[in-house]
Amino acid sequence: YITVKTSALVDIVDAIGGIDFDVPINMDYDDDTQDLHIHLKAGQQKINGEKAEQLVRFRHNSDGSTYPAEYGIEDIGRMKTQRNFLKALAKQTLKIENIFKINEFIDIAKKYVETNISFDVIKDYVPYIAEFNSDNLRTEHLPGQSEKCNGWWMYTANESKTAKLIDKMFLNPELQDEEIDTSSVDTTGIDKEKIKIEYKYNYGN
Repeated sequence: YITVKTSALVDIVDAIGGIDFDVPINMDYDDDTQDLHIHLKAGQQKINGEKAEQLVRFRHNSDGSTYPAEYGIEDIGRMKTQRNFLKALAKQTLKIENIFKINEFIDIAKKYVETNISFDVIKDYVPYIAEFNSDNLRTEHLPGQSEKCNGWWMYTANESKTAKLIDKMFLNPELQDEEIDTSSVDTTGIDKEKIKIEYKYNYGN
């Protein structure tokens, strides 16, 4: 497992000199209670660490408008933007000129990342970074829906569709290139004892 504070994202983005990214919509949001202020214009631009945090935390504008339905509104849109940005971050971090900053990246990770993987083990994979093709990086969004609980908006995973997604991504690789209708879920053949999922959310990080 891995838990990453947004401070790590800010520092890594700044360490590699910013990320070229196409911001999908105008983002204009202020929340004094969180000291969260998001002001980004749509379009291709260089995103520094401060803007990166604004980008990945954006859910809707102060006037209530959000991502268009075809993109995915509210949490769905935010997760899509996060996935796209992390792909761009991976691609630009793995440029050959940034490989020599690996120790700086590890120092940032030690400060802001909580994981059960030893950093000594992570260092062992450094020689393989140059061979990694970020175009093969695959992400999916967790099936579920947004709902309000005790006054707080939460994103609740759909357990049966999540099990189907895990089957598709990890247990039956031959299904990965197929479009699977997850509205009808069959988890036959999945050994749930071999699956471990941990979800951790730190509000405000």
